[in-house]
Amino acid sequence: MWTLSGFADEIDPDLQIQCDVLTKLGIGYVEFRSAWEVNVLDLSDEQVDEAARILSANNLSMSSIGSPIGKINIEDDFDEHLIRMDRALNLAHRLKAPYIRIFSFFLRPDQRPEDHRDEVIRRMRVLAEMAQAAEVVLLHENEKEIFGDVPGRVLDIVQSVNLPSLKLAWDAANYVQVGITPFTQAYSTLRPHTAYIQIKDAVMGSGEVVPAGEGDGERLAILVQA
Repeated sequence: MWTLSGFADEIDPDLQIQCDVLTKLGIGYVEFRSAWEVNVLDLSDEQVDEAARILSANNLSMSSIGSPIGKINIEDDFDEHLIRMDRALNLAHRLKAPYIRIFSFFLRPDQRPEDHRDEVIRRMRVLAEMAQAAEVVLLHENEKEIFGDVPGRVLDIVQSVNLPSLKLAWDAANYVQVGITPFTQAYSTLRPHTAYIQIKDAVMGSGEVVPAGEGDGERLAILVQA
């Protein structure tokens, strides 16, 4: 049984308007990425309290914290980033979110993945250990231009870290944008580690994001096998 959730911050910056639309659509969960044009990790404690009040008043639960953890370059300061990870874990508890979305660090065109693989795995293990201690599960999303943007490296991350606190968020559109046919080339390998599936689609070649089912993300095949 899959829980139907969604990002709502593209509906409107105002959290109450987000909740109004989700309720009209019959969606009972939200992946919380931002409110009032403030990233979830940058909300003040007072804003977090207000968000919790609004969500509760609208009978909405939290499916995940849509954090930007890992959306820094692999050579950027990691210790400073861990402060934001602490904040993400705190918010997950405060908002009763079982998952936190993360990424595996951007690489510039001159930074070869194989040269930075060990540091990526080290950092991902540190994050997963923090999450495990906090009884939260991390979801690695395959964002383009990060280390884990293609199936082989995504599998390497999750197998090398090898902790139950690290699972995968599946983004078919992002796979298409890096030249991967998602279901055909990746789904059977990554499905055992996948806990979260995003309904997104894109066109091979141009990378244009399109409504689900109108691109090359093989959406129907994935949903049938999900």
